[in-house]
Amino acid sequence: MANWNILINDGLEKSGVKALEEAGINTDLVKKNQEDLAGILNNYQGIIVRSATKVRKEHIDAAPGLQFIARAGVGLDNVDAEYARSKGIEVINTPGASSRSVAELAMAHLLCLTRSLHRTNRELNGADRFNSLKKELSSSGEVRAKTLVLLGFGRIGSELARMAWGLGMKIVVVDPFIQEARLSIDLGTQSIEIELPVMSREQALPLADYLSLHAPFTGECLMGKSQFELLQPHCLLVNTSRGENIDESALLEALNNGQLAGAGLDVFHQEPQINPLLLQHPRISVSPHIAASTREAQERIALELVDRVLALYHIKSPLHSGSH
Repeated sequence: MANWNILINDGLEKSGVKALEEAGINTDLVKKNQEDLAGILNNYQGIIVRSATKVRKEHIDAAPGLQFIARAGVGLDNVDAEYARSKGIEVINTPGASSRSVAELAMAHLLCLTRSLHRTNRELNGADRFNSLKKELSSSGEVRAKTLVLLGFGRIGSELARMAWGLGMKIVVVDPFIQEARLSIDLGTQSIEIELPVMSREQALPLADYLSLHAPFTGECLMGKSQFELLQPHCLLVNTSRGENIDESALLEALNNGQLAGAGLDVFHQEPQINPLLLQHPRISVSPHIAASTREAQERIALELVDRVLALYHIKSPLHSGSH
């Protein structure tokens, strides 16, 4: 394995890099520019990326020696995965490693919007705003008994559903790939299974007090003008999936004309260039695509990714220990 070279272009948790090097793999951690990637990728047998680097057909064609493409994360929309597989290249991702972290950030935005913490952080600048804000926000609601509609019921959606259930929320699932949705709840001394209602998007949106997006981008946004028109005006929306899943112009229109009460956004079109109207809007809570960026998630991603990369060469990962 001493002659194998891997380009780690968007970073990887230190324990993962160390494990690869201990297995005899040369790792290159120097960030390569996207426009230079096609010219240098043939020097590597594998590439590990996150969401920033894109591995497209032209890069794959320029690297006939490439044996795997690994995405340290869930989605593969920045990789031409099917084309790579057609060329005999293994495509790896880490679908389970960051589910808890992403779900927690979605819940954080949901709670932040409910109690208008994004507003207080912006506007509470002293005594002058203290009493007026206190009065304005005195009628904030609670999440208990409210309906959360999940657009997507994979690992992240189901993890958020467990949290929401624990807070006493009602949950409705929208997912065209399933006919029934069952939620397993670990109560410590026992486990229970709950069946959740599954509806079409058009059926579910009018029921939503909260709406959270957990689906990959498939070429058509999940929330456009016609979908926003189905919502109740008090609905709060959270997106930790893909920026393209929301028509941002339609979102701003819905917020400004009273079709939507607020939005929590971790992802955007054309990141890191973000529409300033989104950043400045008083009813939008924002974060810079950090849903999976926790210490615990990065450790799990490294463990899962290294396991799968080394398994290609029938090498046992040295990362397995009691600490993981």
